[in-house]
Amino acid sequence: MQTAGNIVVRSPAFDHEALIPARFTADGENISPPIEWGPVPEGTAGLVLVAEDPDAPSPYLPLINWVHWVVYNIPPSIERLDAGLPPEPELPGGIRQGLSSFKKYGYGGPAPPFGEHRYFFRLYALDANPVFANSRVNRKQVMKAVKNSVLASGELMGRYRRKKK
Repeated sequence: MQTAGNIVVRSPAFDHEALIPARFTADGENISPPIEWGPVPEGTAGLVLVAEDPDAPSPYLPLINWVHWVVYNIPPSIERLDAGLPPEPELPGGIRQGLSSFKKYGYGGPAPPFGEHRYFFRLYALDANPVFANSRVNRKQVMKAVKNSVLASGELMGRYRRKKK
């Protein structure tokens, strides 16, 4: 997927490549972290945010990308998603959430079985919003639908390791 530009993606909760606070993991409140971005390119019709762990099941033998969050149809006028979004397929403003690898709508926080994992929050600016026949869509379906519509993208990476009990 080629893009014409980059978007700065950040979080007031953690820095790029820093540890994700436990509050935003399965060991804490398991709520979505606040994510901010900008600027988006002129002509942006909508945005997509995907959060995934490429180290599943292990950072030493990556086999799959575990999807933690899929958000699409974000209006270009929005510059952030607040912490703790509800696990609903539809949010205010027409924003939609797809299914995670947990088979649930909304955010599912990090819970690596062992080792430290990386979590990528990738934002895509699109020249057209994807349209789906129903709300039960996942990352694969969203990314297939937007592959020829990406104007720019950016990413934030956080890390997480569970504390030993």
